[in-house]
Amino acid sequence: MTTTSEIAKAFVQAQKEFAPALKNSTNPHFRSQYVDLAGCIEAVLDALHNHGLALIQKTHDAESGIRVETIFLHESGEEMSGGVIHVPADKQTPQGYGSALTYARRYSIMAATGIAPEDDDGNAGTKSMTEKLKAVAPVKKPLA
Repeated sequence: MTTTSEIAKAFVQAQKEFAPALKNSTNPHFRSQYVDLAGCIEAVLDALHNHGLALIQKTHDAESGIRVETIFLHESGEEMSGGVIHVPADKQTPQGYGSALTYARRYSIMAATGIAPEDDDGNAGTKSMTEKLKAVAPVKKPLA
């Protein structure tokens, strides 16, 4: 049986320190903003390293697309997989596969770490969900 006690503790501590994944790129086709691969990695890498964790992404064979697995390796030797994500390639060309690879890596990191994209401008002036929940008055228990 594989033990994961060290990596589990380290991952929980690292996750508490993850930075927001700021939307830093623009998709001209849809006129929307998104967080690129570098932004996803930047949001988590320092916190992972601070707790003895390495982020590894490996590809798996896939027909007509890309399969990416995000793996966390702890300095104790324990490892944890974030699962495998499959992204079909839009075109059967090197550019099509490259695009699918970048997309798969980005979404695999977000899914495995639990980070979500956040506007750097639109949400800057608003409270986070945690702050909003703290501001809500607690529900009073009815008198018996």
